[in-house]
Amino acid sequence: MAQQEVHYSDYLQLDKILNAQLPESERLQQPAHDEMLFIVIHQAYELWFKQLLYEVDSVSAIMKKPSVNDNSPELQTVVHRLSRMVSILKVLVHQIDIMETMTPMDFLDFRDMLRPASGFQSWQFKILEAKLGLKYQHRFGQEYYISQLRQQQVDLIKAVEKERSFVELLNDWLERMPFVDEVPHFWSDYRNIYVTSLATAEQENQAFFDAVFADTTAGNDRRLSPKASRAAMFIMLYRGYPILQLPFQLLNNLLEIDEQLSTWRYRHMNMVHRMIGTRIGTGGSTGRDYLKGALDKHYIFADIARLTSFLIERRKLPALSKEMERRLGFVQG
Repeated sequence: MAQQEVHYSDYLQLDKILNAQLPESERLQQPAHDEMLFIVIHQAYELWFKQLLYEVDSVSAIMKKPSVNDNSPELQTVVHRLSRMVSILKVLVHQIDIMETMTPMDFLDFRDMLRPASGFQSWQFKILEAKLGLKYQHRFGQEYYISQLRQQQVDLIKAVEKERSFVELLNDWLERMPFVDEVPHFWSDYRNIYVTSLATAEQENQAFFDAVFADTTAGNDRRLSPKASRAAMFIMLYRGYPILQLPFQLLNNLLEIDEQLSTWRYRHMNMVHRMIGTRIGTGGSTGRDYLKGALDKHYIFADIARLTSFLIERRKLPALSKEMERRLGFVQG
C-alpha cells in the first residue's frame, strides 16, 4: 500500500481533542473561568494513564516469558520502559502545580455542577494499580473502590485482577534468579553478620529477617516469596557486578514508581484539603481522609523497599568465590 501524506492535525486527531472540553458552567450559563483548566488537566491525566497502561502491558509481556536473560536486550527494554514510567509519573506530580493556581473560590464557582463526577471514577488509574499489583484485598476503603463506576468499567477491572500482575511476574523472575542459593553457606553467613551488627534496640529485626527470608507462610500483604526476597537482596548487595546491574536498575525503578505514586497521592491529598477542607468529595468519598488512607496503604513494591532494613556495610559482605565472580562478570577468563 502506497504511503499517503500525513497532516499534523489529522495525525493527532486535533479536531476531536481540541473540541473535547465542554464545561458544565457554560452549559448551565454560569461561566466559571477555571473549569477549562480543570478539564484540560484531567484529560491530560487520562492520556498519561493510557500511556502508562501501554508501558505496563509491554513489560509484563516480556516478564511472562519463561526465560528472560539477565543481560539481554529484553531486560534492557524492561528497565528502559519502567524508567519512562517514572518520568511520566513525575509529570503527573508536577501537573498539580498547575492545578494549584486555581484558588478554592475559583473551584467553588463550578464544583457543585460536577456531582457526582469524581477523580475516584478514573477506571484507568484503578486498572494501572491492579496491573502493577495492587489487588482488592490490599486497598484502603474497599467499600468505595468500585461503587461509583459503570458496570462495564467494573468488569474491566475485575478481569485485570484475575490476570497475573507485574509484581507476581517479578516474583517468578526473581525465583528463577541463580547465584544466591548456589553459594554454599551464604545465607547463614550473611544472617550471622547481620545479626551481629544489630544494636540492642534493633534485636526484633532478627525475627523480622527470618520471617522475610526463611518463613514459608506468606501473609496477605506479602507479594514476594522468601526465595524471591533472597534473590532481590543478593542483587542489592552485589549490584556492582556487571550481570546484576540491570536487575538492580529494574528493582530501583519499581521503588521509584512506588515513590512517585506516593508523592502524587500526597500532593493530591494536600491539594484537596486546601480546596475543600473537611468537606465530602463530589463522588461521595471522605475526601482528604480517604486519600490519607490510600497514601498510607497503597504501596505496591513495599516488599522490595523493606529489604533495606537488612543491608550491611560493603566491607562486611561475605566474599564470593572466584568462580562466582567470574559468572557475575567481574573477573575475566
